[in-house]
Amino acid sequence: MEINFVSPKSNLGNNVQIGKFVVIEDDVVIGDNCIIANNVVIHNGTVIGDNVRIDDNAVIGKQPMRSVNSIFKDENKLDAAYISNECLVGAGTIIYAGSKIGDKTLIADLAVVRENVVIGEKTIIGKGATIENFCKVGSNCKIQTNVYLTAYSEVEDYVFIAPCVVTSNDNYAARSKERFGKFKGVTVKKGGRIGAGAVILPGKIIKEDGFAAAGSLVTKNVEKGKIVVGSPAKEFRDVPKDQLLENQ
Repeated sequence: MEINFVSPKSNLGNNVQIGKFVVIEDDVVIGDNCIIANNVVIHNGTVIGDNVRIDDNAVIGKQPMRSVNSIFKDENKLDAAYISNECLVGAGTIIYAGSKIGDKTLIADLAVVRENVVIGEKTIIGKGATIENFCKVGSNCKIQTNVYLTAYSEVEDYVFIAPCVVTSNDNYAARSKERFGKFKGVTVKKGGRIGAGAVILPGKIIKEDGFAAAGSLVTKNVEKGKIVVGSPAKEFRDVPKDQLLENQ
């Protein structure tokens, strides 16, 4: 009895291991030495590099849904999802069409990577984290468990975001037509850090080596190499020199 569906229009490399109840749709390309576990769905046109592992119940290349009240209207056809070499994709993870994942990146169990997202190399997207659409995440970042990175955000290289950090992009809190066209995510510059449970308000910038301490409510930009604490967050002191990115 056939328990998988692998389209004859797909292209699988050498030594690809496929579990049970897997669906691989048309025009999917999978490189050499990949492991595709049970109940995985890989949608049309997805490209997967060499030595990639995708765990149980993951969905790759999903097309977005749009509610009648969505701020995101119909757009041009999305590019296929692209997962580069040696990536690890956890159980229950969803990676949408139009996303691009760099080499050796880990997308952990139950994480969601929305459409039009770019993630660099050797980055960790933690368990249950959500990277919303139109975000860019650099290389060598650690975005930990249950982080919510709002749409239109940019995270540069070597950024650390601790568990349960929340970011936002709507200063009007879903009221007033004035908000349309003014959505702005957060920006975390190279080496920026955010402690556990912090909240970052729309459009705020954490500059190079800036650090928002755990539980902070960031209502103003965090200056380069400064630590802010509190609610609202206020400047506390300089980041110790031995913790600056240049000294690692």
